Amino acid sequence: MIPVQLTLKNFLSYRDATLDFGGLHTACICGSNGAGKSSLLEAITWAIWGESRAAAEDDVIHSGAKEVRVDFTFQTNHQKYRVIRTRMRGGTSVLEFQIETPSGFRPLTGKGVRATQDVILQHIKLDYDTFINSAYLRQGRADEFMLKRPTERKEILAELLKLTLYDELEEKAKDASKQFKFRVEELERSLENIQVQLQQRQTTEAQRAELEGELNQLQQVQALDNIQLQSLQVVQHQRQNWEQQLSFVKQQYQNLTQDSDRLGQETAAVRSQLADLDQILNQEIDIKQGYSHYQFLVSQEEEFSAKFEQHSRATTLKQQKQQQLVKQIQDIERQLQQAEAQLSALEQQEREIQQTLTKSGEVDAALSQLNAARQHLQHLDQLQMQVNPLLQQKINLQSHIDRAHASLVARIEQLQSTEGQLQGQHRRQPQLQQAVMEVAVQIEELEKKRVYLQRVQEKGQERRHFIERLQAHQRDYERILGELEQKLQMLQNPNAICPLCERPLDEHHWNRVVEKTQSEYQDTQGQFWVVREQMAVSDREIQVLRQEYREISQLLSGYDSLREHRGQLAAQLQATSEIQQQLQQIAVEREHLERSLQAGDYAPEKQAELKQLDQYLHQLNYNEQDHALARSEVERWRWAEIKQGQIKDAIKRQTQLAAKKPELQGNIAQFQLQIQQLQINSQLAREIADLEQQIAEMGYSSEQHNQLRQAVRQGQSWQMRYQQLLSAQQQYPQLQIKLQELQEGITARLADAQKFAQQIEQIVEQLEATANPAAQIQALEQKLAIRRRQLDEKIGQLGRLQQLAHQLETLQGQYEQQQQELQTCKRQQRVYQELAQAFGKNGIQALMIENVLPQLEAETNQLLSRLSANQLHVQFVTQKSGKSGRNSKKNTKLIDTLDILIADAKGTRAYETYSGGEAFRINFAIRLALARLLAQRAGSALQLLIVDEGFGTQDAEGCDRLIAAINAIASDFACILTVTHMPHLKEAFQARIEVTKTQQGSQLHLLI
Repeated sequence: MIPVQLTLKNFLSYRDATLDFGGLHTACICGSNGAGKSSLLEAITWAIWGESRAAAEDDVIHSGAKEVRVDFTFQTNHQKYRVIRTRMRGGTSVLEFQIETPSGFRPLTGKGVRATQDVILQHIKLDYDTFINSAYLRQGRADEFMLKRPTERKEILAELLKLTLYDELEEKAKDASKQFKFRVEELERSLENIQVQLQQRQTTEAQRAELEGELNQLQQVQALDNIQLQSLQVVQHQRQNWEQQLSFVKQQYQNLTQDSDRLGQETAAVRSQLADLDQILNQEIDIKQGYSHYQFLVSQEEEFSAKFEQHSRATTLKQQKQQQLVKQIQDIERQLQQAEAQLSALEQQEREIQQTLTKSGEVDAALSQLNAARQHLQHLDQLQMQVNPLLQQKINLQSHIDRAHASLVARIEQLQSTEGQLQGQHRRQPQLQQAVMEVAVQIEELEKKRVYLQRVQEKGQERRHFIERLQAHQRDYERILGELEQKLQMLQNPNAICPLCERPLDEHHWNRVVEKTQSEYQDTQGQFWVVREQMAVSDREIQVLRQEYREISQLLSGYDSLREHRGQLAAQLQATSEIQQQLQQIAVEREHLERSLQAGDYAPEKQAELKQLDQYLHQLNYNEQDHALARSEVERWRWAEIKQGQIKDAIKRQTQLAAKKPELQGNIAQFQLQIQQLQINSQLAREIADLEQQIAEMGYSSEQHNQLRQAVRQGQSWQMRYQQLLSAQQQYPQLQIKLQELQEGITARLADAQKFAQQIEQIVEQLEATANPAAQIQALEQKLAIRRRQLDEKIGQLGRLQQLAHQLETLQGQYEQQQQELQTCKRQQRVYQELAQAFGKNGIQALMIENVLPQLEAETNQLLSRLSANQLHVQFVTQKSGKSGRNSKKNTKLIDTLDILIADAKGTRAYETYSGGEAFRINFAIRLALARLLAQRAGSALQLLIVDEGFGTQDAEGCDRLIAAINAIASDFACILTVTHMPHLKEAFQARIEVTKTQQGSQLHLLI
């Protein structure tokens, strides 16, 4: 991937910026810390992969902006592409992908951001993780690979090489192997059960033939009985028709009788209503007179209600006018009170100003004292400005001398402590040798225990599988015993039939069937108890194995700690050989430091400078106490200035108050006059008087109105009686007609009832002359039902036998199919077991790492030779012995690791002992070699290299070598970008991209 152009809008620290990479081969991105150098590179990763250092997606948006947009054009595989990624704050992202054609850029964007991202990865053949671990050496992560432990380092290399895919494949292969194993066991159990069931085929065929003959005989007898039953049912049906007709006629007779009684009751009720209406019609004259008087009272009450409404409106309006008048008067009274309060406050201020002006003489005398004190303080301030830097210098010198003294004392104490520790370690050398031997013996014993523990575990698994098979046999025997018990119970019935063919048994056959069933039951029960005994024995064996497993596991709990302790002891033993030489060096250094501390000749320059400084301070004769007294004297007379300002303010305020007092007095008089006018001559006062006159002229009396309302309420009963009179005049002729109709209905129903009574007598005579066949039908139906149940049982038995035969045929095909499936599952299980081993850590992964590391080591050393002038060399070690120490008698198996051995002119030593510049050159070489390797495995050439802040740990010579190395490998890359904040390094690059931070955001300047 070769960058062509980058355009930013509101990305991190940038608002609007465009960078054209055309013509740039090796360029430096320079600027101060925080200017936005790394943000420029983050924009590339965010545009292509949507990844950046921001914790949240909206964090990439510039502060205060609502939208971010990055437009990145790049070239890969001789083809130019363009990626545009935008995002709204709080919204979603939009991703566009385009390819350059002769007619311009053509879109390759998919349906959605995820689909477009997949299209981008297909074209560039480089994901985000591979990019940041290959082409992009990010800030602060140069030594990330080296600082990991060897085992973690190998895991990181496996992740970078995408070997984690094989871990997933291993898990899938193990899962598939387990599934096929379970399927094999399931098929074996199923085949055993099917084989047992297939042994019943011949017996089933014989039973079905015998059952079909018995079923034909029963069906012929059943057909004859059905014919006889049908003839009897015809006779019974005719008798039932007569009975139903009798019941219908009786019901009609009863209904007519009930209707006659009901009509008689209705006739009595109508006559009672006619009598009530006669009473109301006789009072017609009195009701009409009372109703006329009620209407007159209602008209009088309506007139008084109209007057009441006019009176209420006038009264309400009068109250509103009175409230408005009172409110206006209250407003003016408040203004009057405020003016009187202001006048009172003004007079009080005049009295206070007069008291202040009487103290002007005393203030003038105090001001002269204040000026003298300030002149003296000014002289002491000037003297202090000369003394303060000297005092600070004195403190610094004394602090430096004290630190030198403390450093000597601390170094002596450290040497004494180290000497005591080394002497103690030196005395412990024989003990360490003995301890190493003892720990080695213990570890050897525990390793034997580990082997035995594995055998115990395998034995336990074998016993558990055996118990599972026994449990399956136990379930089969329990089922068989249940069936045999059910047969024996059936044979206890005196009319028992054969359990197999369901034919009646004579005494001889019954005895033979019982003996055979009991013998089979005893044999099965014996086998059942044998299985139970085997299960009990196996359970006891598993309990013993579990107890033994727990005991051995408890013994092996300290195995890892013993191995670690053995390594620690070996390291301590190796270190004791150099202790004697270290003790001699410590003794010489401690004696020299003690002599220097006793003589006091440490930091001689600082002590001489301190002595000269003390003499000069004595000549200046500055005293901090006098300075403090002078400051307090100034503070004591400072009140005079405050009082002088108060006097000036009082004179100014006195003039202002004298001009304001007549105005307030005039306002008070005007407010008093306004109140009097409102109470007598205002428009509201006149309107209130007119309303009072209108109310008096209305002549409305609430007492008369209430009496009239009471009379109306009492006369309401005449309105109800008048309504009853009108209703009675309307209902009276209707009730007379209804009474005549009821009398005619009663006469007609009595005649119909007499006819139905004659029909009932005729039907009863016919029923007595016909015989009832119900008993014969019931007996015959019972016989048919018993035979029908027998037929149903026979048909059900035949169906079960036919279904069983069909099932046995199906089982035969299933048996053959499962045998083939069993062979296939066994083959698949073996295949997936081998695949799991191949995909494991010791399979393809280990082989790939072993194949990759020589290439990585050669590439690293080639680059490192350029960076260190052939002074540094690295070696990758992937395995080491599990044993350590001098007295180890034998080696265990090799341990997987990824140690990096670094050698220089002095020999091989640890990574931590190298300087910062050397460590970075080592990291840079390894990272760059790893970058080439990852890019090659990703299927794309490494054309872009980004080094973010790689010069900070280098000295001048190291920086020159690093720049020379970058220039030396420049031909291998299409574009190299380096990032630094060190100003003197930017001159080493012909092309520079300067980044500056301004109020409008970060700005770019390209210098070629």
